[in-house]
Amino acid sequence: MPKTTPVSDGLFIGLMSGTSMDGADAVLVRFSPEFELLASTSVAMPAPLHALCLDLCEPGHNEIDRAGEADRTLGHWFAEAAREVLAQAHVKPAEVCAIGSHGQTVRHRPGEGGFSLQLGSADVIASRTGITTVANFRNRDMVLGGQGAPLVPAFHAGHFGRPGLRQAVVNIGGMANLTLLDGHTVVGGFDTGPGNVLLDLWHEKHQGESPDMNGYWAASGKVDNTLLATMLEDPYFKQAPPKSTGREYFNSDWLTLQIGNQSPRDVQATLSQLTAASIADALADFAPARVLVCGGGAHNGDMMQRLQQCLGKIPCESTLEEGLSPDWVEACAFAWLARARLLGEPGNAPAVTGASAPAVLGAIYAP
Repeated sequence: MPKTTPVSDGLFIGLMSGTSMDGADAVLVRFSPEFELLASTSVAMPAPLHALCLDLCEPGHNEIDRAGEADRTLGHWFAEAAREVLAQAHVKPAEVCAIGSHGQTVRHRPGEGGFSLQLGSADVIASRTGITTVANFRNRDMVLGGQGAPLVPAFHAGHFGRPGLRQAVVNIGGMANLTLLDGHTVVGGFDTGPGNVLLDLWHEKHQGESPDMNGYWAASGKVDNTLLATMLEDPYFKQAPPKSTGREYFNSDWLTLQIGNQSPRDVQATLSQLTAASIADALADFAPARVLVCGGGAHNGDMMQRLQQCLGKIPCESTLEEGLSPDWVEACAFAWLARARLLGEPGNAPAVTGASAPAVLGAIYAP
């Protein structure tokens, strides 16, 4: 592909590492004339880097120096993921218009005077790949009074929207979030609460590893309905949107406050039910015709079964049914956001975030 290819027709890389911190997802995509996923890969986060990032999610000693170290290290890690997806597709850096890098969130503080901090130096990524890199997508929306999250709904609308169809796209990552679509129009969306994060924490504590593959351990337990009811009384679930959340709120401390002397496997079953029930409750007023699920939770058979039971007759299926693996949806969204930034087009959805206006998102770092 020559360098003169218009941005609107060009190739883009999307990089995503979510709340679960399990790996960097990288995709190479083309959006015009039709969306095409050309290559995809996931690079596991090294254990020392995972521990460092996890520690930075909570206030602690010497944060600035530790964050600086993590920022540079994450930048190299993201750059390696981008180089790997280029090699897989046999594409040269000069053929790519831009990389959209979400970065690794270590602090998300929505609200008055709020901010969101993602680490993963875009300077390092641009220098190591030779590709223009777009990063820091969330804070412009927050300056305009928005939550800075979720940022994927605009991509959901373009890719999954269908004329005359009311549907919800639910991402179950570390946290769970949803997009409400009426045709191609985004009419709402927000973080519903924990997705996999509490399940992963509890499974690692009691089984020595994370995650609970396919929800087997959760499926072996019994839901404690008293515990479930207590958890669902948390004010976050009652809060009206726009709203967003993260590890700052739903973490091991939150979990410790909820549980008593229940069986560990019953707690795991209850946490899986919590994710499913909170998503279904959030969708009750919208009453979609169908629900599409992406993120790691789409591979959790126990959770998907619970979600379907909570939704009743509303069909619940993976985004794979629409031709896009649930593993790559968010990375594709950040490739889309990079394209929107280069085109000078808004990337947020004020109906979701609560921002006062549409905004062009992201800062550009030249190679």
